Amino acid sequence: MTHGFSTRAIHAGQEFDPTTGAVVPPIYQSSTFVQDGIGGFRGGYEYARSANPTRDSLQTLLADLEGGAAAFSFASGLSAEDALLRSVLAPGTRIVMGNDVYGGTHRLVNRVWVPWGVTLDTVEMSDLDAVRAAVQAAPTAVLWVETPSNPLMKISDIAALAEIGHAAGAVVVVDNTFASPYLQQPLALGADAVVHSTTKYIGGHSDVVGGAVVVRDDELAAKVGFIQFGVGAVSAPMEAWLTVRGIKTLGVRVDRHSSNALAIAHALEGHPAVERVYYPGLESHPGHELAARQMRAFGGMLSVQLTAGAAAARRFAESTELFQLAESLGGVESLIGYPSEMTHASVRGTELEVPDSIVRLSVGIEDVDDLLGDVTQALSRLDA
Repeated sequence: MTHGFSTRAIHAGQEFDPTTGAVVPPIYQSSTFVQDGIGGFRGGYEYARSANPTRDSLQTLLADLEGGAAAFSFASGLSAEDALLRSVLAPGTRIVMGNDVYGGTHRLVNRVWVPWGVTLDTVEMSDLDAVRAAVQAAPTAVLWVETPSNPLMKISDIAALAEIGHAAGAVVVVDNTFASPYLQQPLALGADAVVHSTTKYIGGHSDVVGGAVVVRDDELAAKVGFIQFGVGAVSAPMEAWLTVRGIKTLGVRVDRHSSNALAIAHALEGHPAVERVYYPGLESHPGHELAARQMRAFGGMLSVQLTAGAAAARRFAESTELFQLAESLGGVESLIGYPSEMTHASVRGTELEVPDSIVRLSVGIEDVDDLLGDVTQALSRLDA
């Protein structure tokens, strides 16, 4: 019997403890495991870097929710990305990446991989002809897609890009952090791998840092699994357990994130202090119809461009009360950020530079009227 998403989010890989009957599996806070004679591993467990029951339960759950052959849990989103890249890149290979992605992803490739001999090119991922030309211009090992993108909320056609990437012999990777597996299923649309910062919507409570890779086939799974074991940037048992706890409410949380964000986007669109709202749930968004096809809803992230420029954007970001000024996103509480000097400071001077009039909002699950009141009062201060 095939169960729905939220049922699987609660039950997949989460069998009750056979010893005590505990509904919630315990945290296996152990670095090593006793062997039944030399090489006699109990349940396959030897040493916690190679495997841990708590991490295994998380990985089983993530693979189920993304529809993958296997999932791997890491200490951070960037360590997850790095492990995947180590599995498919080598000196002399090339990666083609969208021109609006998380600044840390671009920094990882541009400042770590490029000096080791990898070529990086960026392209407008919503322009399929431009992507096709980019991957055909030179041999391409990886086509890196982020949709919705960070922070301009661009929407890319995953199925079409998967066809383009595969025709060029590339591994197609989708950063699914903004959407989460609840809203979007990249592997079902043809992607080879999905990456997440599980710190964000998957964890959902701003109390854990982690990352994940989910892959579609066993061959890539073997490569990523070896890097996870051989390099060792694994999630610790407590972090894995907290992430599982967060996943159990992912569906209900993201429904609320999405409805709150849509209400705020509608309220901000047309406000005299706002030049533009970047949110795919708005019919005015150029990717709205595509997002409606490949996503369940439109998510909790939006960005706004202030009419009066950088000074107004900074003042707005520093004037909200419920929206707290902080890095990160995807938690139950609302956050606000100034990308050009926070999350995307590392891409200043590149094609990915974010306009200094942009403010990014991670809309939480508070009462929507309170959130609307907060952004309204903050905008009213711009004329004070």
